[in-house]
Amino acid sequence: MEKSEILKEIVEGRRSIFPKDYLAENIEQNILDEIVNSSNFAPNHKRTKPWRFKVFKGEEKDFLGQHLAEIYKNTTAPEVFLEKKYLDIIEKVAKTNVIITISVNFSGLLPEWEEIAATAMAVQNMYLTSTANKVGCYWSSPGMIKHLDGFLGLAENQKCYGLFYLGKI
Repeated sequence: MEKSEILKEIVEGRRSIFPKDYLAENIEQNILDEIVNSSNFAPNHKRTKPWRFKVFKGEEKDFLGQHLAEIYKNTTAPEVFLEKKYLDIIEKVAKTNVIITISVNFSGLLPEWEEIAATAMAVQNMYLTSTANKVGCYWSSPGMIKHLDGFLGLAENQKCYGLFYLGKI
C-alpha cells in the first residue's frame, strides 16, 4: 500500500472514542511513547513547542479522577449538584487506561492563538498515531480544567486546555 493511501486511511479513520468503549487492557509503554512523541513533529512558529503534556497512569490517574470529581463537587451549587455526575467522573477515569493533560506554555514571542493552534496540531498528531495503533482517544475540555492549573503545577504563563483520554479498543 502506498504511503498516501495509508495516511488517507488513518486520517479518515480518526474518531473520538470514549472510555465506555475502552477495553480493560493496558496500552503498551512503547505505543504510549510513540503517541506522545508524535506531538513533537507538529508545526510551531519559532520552535517554541508550546504544548505541555503530563501523562497520568495507574494510581496517579485515579488520583486525578478523584480530584476532578472533587472540583465538580466544590464548584457546583448544591441545588444543581448531581451525585450521578460526580460518580460518573470517577467511573470514566477508571475505564480509561491513560489520561494526558493538555496545557499551553505561552512564550510571549508569538500571538497566543498561534501557540494554542500549535498545541492543537500536536494533539492531532497524537490522535492520528493513536488511530494507527488501534488506541481509542478523545480530547475533553470540561469546565473543571480551569481549576487544574495549581494541581498540575503550571506557571503563570501556562494554561490547561483539556484532557486526552486513551484506552485500548
